[in-house]
This record gives sequence, C-alpha cells and structure tokens, in this order.
Amino acid sequence: MNLETTYLGLKLEHPFMPGASPLVWELDDIKKLEDGGASAIVMHSLFEEQIKGETLASIYHMELYADAYQEALSYFPKRDNFKLAPEQYIEHIRKVRAAVSIPVIASLNGTTRTGWLQYAAMLQQAGANAIELNVYHIATSADETGDSVEKRVLDIVSSVAGEVSIPVAVKLSPFFSSLSNLVFKLEEAGAGGFVLFNRFYQPDVDLENLEVLPQLHLSDSSELLLRLRWLAILTAQRRGTFAVSGGVRTGLDAVKSVLCGASAVQVVSELLRHGPQRLGEMRKEMAKWMEEKEYTSLRQMCGVMNQSRCPDPAAFERGNYMRILQSYRPGIFDNV
Repeated sequence: MNLETTYLGLKLEHPFMPGASPLVWELDDIKKLEDGGASAIVMHSLFEEQIKGETLASIYHMELYADAYQEALSYFPKRDNFKLAPEQYIEHIRKVRAAVSIPVIASLNGTTRTGWLQYAAMLQQAGANAIELNVYHIATSADETGDSVEKRVLDIVSSVAGEVSIPVAVKLSPFFSSLSNLVFKLEEAGAGGFVLFNRFYQPDVDLENLEVLPQLHLSDSSELLLRLRWLAILTAQRRGTFAVSGGVRTGLDAVKSVLCGASAVQVVSELLRHGPQRLGEMRKEMAKWMEEKEYTSLRQMCGVMNQSRCPDPAAFERGNYMRILQSYRPGIFDNV
C-alpha cells in the first residue's frame, strides 16, 4: 500500500507526524518518535515572548503597564517558563537534524514581526526543512478590528516567507470572518501550506478560591469535525498543501482527513496517551481501510470528499445546517 504524500514540498513516506508539543523537548524522545514511525518531526514552538525577552522590548513591555498596577509585571512570561531559550532552541534544531533522517519542521508562535525575521533565518541555517508559523492571538481590545488582525497575520507571513527559502506553513484558528479569503491572501503572501487548526485552551473558574484556572484537555475525535469541514472547503479552492491538527485519535480519523484534502496528519494527544508506537498502529489502520476500499495509494484518495468532488457539496454549507434542524422530531433524544 503506497502511503506516500507531499506536504510543503517535502516528500514523506506517509502522512503521520507528531504536531508541535513537549513530545520533542528531548532528543531521545525524538528518536523514539522516528523509530515509532513519524514521517516528519514538528518541533515545539519558539514563542515571540522568548524572542522579546532577549531584547529591550521585554523591558518596555513590563514598564508600560507597571504604573497601572504592579501585578501586571507577572503577565509577561519569565524566562524560566520556557523549556529552551532562543539560542538553545536553534541549537536543538541543529542537533535534531543531525540525529534523524526525516524532515524537521521548526515552529514559531507569536502575533507580530518582532524578532521573527532574524530567528526564521537562523532556523533555516540550523537545518530546518520548513517553518510552521502559529499565529495564536486572542483579540480582546474593542479598538482592534478584524481587518487589523488579518493584516498582522499577512505581514508576519510575507515577512518570514520573504526572508527564508524553505517552505512556510501557517497554523490558523477557525475564528476569522472569511477564512477562505484569508487563506487566498496568505498564499499570495508566500504561505506554502496551512495547518487546521490551533487549539485555544480555555481557562476555568475556581469557585472556591475565585481564581482563574488554566486547563489542558487532550483532544478527541469530536474536534475533528470542524477541521474536516474546512479542509473540504479550502482544498477545493487553494493550491497549497494542508495538514490537520486536533481530533485525530484513530487511523480512520486520519482517513477522513485525507479524504477531505489533508496531505499530512499531525498527532499529539494520542501520542501523549499511548506513546510513539501509536503512529505505526494508526498507519496500519489507514492501510487496512484503503485495502478494503481498493485504494492503492494515498494520492488516489486525497481530496475525493472535498467540496468540489464529493457527491453533496452543499453538505459543507448552510443548506445542511437547515436540513439538520428541520429533521428534528420530538422524542429524538429519548434513548440517548
């Protein structure tokens, strides 16, 4: 069974790879991921806040709010909060590239151009085969418009893509007003691929102590549905390659992703639950399904359920929403 795929111009033996996470903090763990069957390694993120911490920008940031209230100083992450400083991260990339034979995709996480150009070039020099830009941003100010948020993303991508010769992927959230239009503009700005989607970790409230509690919940297959919809829509329109991230727990989840247009499947939660060997198991699950359905290659099945090729294109749009609501009948949940 031929599971070969191409993502960001990188030829991969199959689509399964670990997504950006603590799974790649240690070199020994990365080797286990390669031995477990990873087709590529997506590194954990180098955060913009780490880069700022190396410059006077961090001092400005803290002093800007210090007059308002002292506790504002705690909002800026301390250097100890990060696994690796920027220079150590660069060196880690270099060591990983020397230790594995599969492609290594570096990851940058931030919301402005500050420091990214310098470090993007350094990541390329360290041997990264591609860069994933995670533009994780929550627009909380009423003065910040949707246009300004999108312009910031476009500025980041065009700047980084113009600085490096290796492929650049953009990891997006689903919360843009017109995702199709933004992806079109990002391709024009130099993005070679997209990762759908980053996960916004939602805080909880401690009712006893009246504190905000950070929460981390591992993803499950229910989160995949939103990604399948947008994979099907975007891969029917765009030239770039797409990876799915979030909600892939089984090989059949990966099959659905590829059918809707994904060229790569990023897995994190399932590896945290079961270890690197899960990649090989999921790969076998995919191959078994393909054999049963008489597919001989991944390329043959990729995108056959996207919006331009599936039997019911309207299923991804408003019409399906109305049909589902109109099909409700009293007592439908009696046996749930």
